Amino acid sequence: MNRRCLGSVVSAILTCCLFALPAFGQANAALRMTLKPYHAAPDGIDQETVNGIARAQSDSVDAASALSGPIQFTHWTFNVTSSRDDNTYFGLMVGHRALDGGSQPSDIPVEIVPVIVNTAALGTAIDPKTLKITVQTGSSNDDTSFNPTTADNSCLVSPNNIPATVFRQSPLFNSALFNYGGTDVGFTQQTDAFQRANFWNTIDRNSYHVLLSAKVLAPLILNVPAPSKGVGGLALDDPKLFGLCGRTGIVDINTIDSFVTGALAALLAKGVNPSNLPIFMFYNTVFSAGDPTSLLNCCIGGYHNVVNVGTQKDPVLQTYSPLDFDMTGFLLNDTGSGVLDTEIAAHEVAEWMNDPLGNNATPAWGHTGQVTGCQNNLEVGDPLTGLEAPRIFMPNGFTYHLQELAFFSWFFGNFNDGPASIGVHEWFSDNDTFTSNAGPVCVSTM
Repeated sequence: MNRRCLGSVVSAILTCCLFALPAFGQANAALRMTLKPYHAAPDGIDQETVNGIARAQSDSVDAASALSGPIQFTHWTFNVTSSRDDNTYFGLMVGHRALDGGSQPSDIPVEIVPVIVNTAALGTAIDPKTLKITVQTGSSNDDTSFNPTTADNSCLVSPNNIPATVFRQSPLFNSALFNYGGTDVGFTQQTDAFQRANFWNTIDRNSYHVLLSAKVLAPLILNVPAPSKGVGGLALDDPKLFGLCGRTGIVDINTIDSFVTGALAALLAKGVNPSNLPIFMFYNTVFSAGDPTSLLNCCIGGYHNVVNVGTQKDPVLQTYSPLDFDMTGFLLNDTGSGVLDTEIAAHEVAEWMNDPLGNNATPAWGHTGQVTGCQNNLEVGDPLTGLEAPRIFMPNGFTYHLQELAFFSWFFGNFNDGPASIGVHEWFSDNDTFTSNAGPVCVSTM
């Protein structure tokens, strides 16, 4: 596994990281957090304009080759009539067309941009009743920086101890054998394997792929101010509070989004542009939806969004995704094990591929995964947040964590009078947790 304090199976994780806590840590074990949903509004452009831009695309004129307009990444569009509510839905996805015998491979550039987070404040205690964090100014002896580009020998083990390198070597960007229910869907990358299985009965299996060509750029530095008036950030003293391998950074989401979108112009010279996806990689750093000194606002592990890098008259849409590569085990999934390494990235990159502009509508669904109410979008990770997919052992000797993801047919049911599911084995998710579609249209209980 090449990580400290975390075993290769759930029972080992629990024994090492929960049962062996000091008394103070045991009292706070229940305070370890799960992932919260977060759906960002388009940046620098309103949602109605984004919707209009998307609808202006047309497969009949090969939208994938129209790379000089407002949408410059390879993409395709669909119209389907859902059996769940008999309504017709339009959408746009990354890659070439996957329906109706889709066969054309595509290769999308990805830039991994490590972000070094320096904080000035240290969270030293948590009130179990209010979930308020006690904050003090960090001293020179406190490790309140989070750097994906340097060796971490507390949460990782050499030679796999540089987080950005471990991320680059993951199955998101390198090939592994993916087998779903006894069917090999390809020796390929994780998101491509999911997409092939997602449209298994409509693609040409011999030729259809959506691959990601990744490179790691020089790191950016984010100096986060101490928490004040609901913004800023801190380093939570996880080793003291929970007995975990390292500290967790908590930074408010507005600080994160302003920083990454503000960096895009300078990154143009490094190859980041609207035809590709920049992933802003944070290490052991989560985002708060509001005041970072309250765990009630924690924790967002990542998100994907779109920002207008053109003008209001001639908009150009740049997709991007900030996300956490976490090795502390501070975040818990449904089994009580840690949300580790690429589990968050697997969620966000698949959602970007299936809903890059964040506006692919579906019949309402909900009360599953991280969703307590209703959603009506094609976010393939949200319905199964907290459920791992089978782990992947890579040639570097590291075992990567992934998340189970929901198939297209789960959202729409049998569409256009087709089969119950077009996924592999007629499944509705890539580890067969969902055994039918999302069912009747969701009604909020609020």
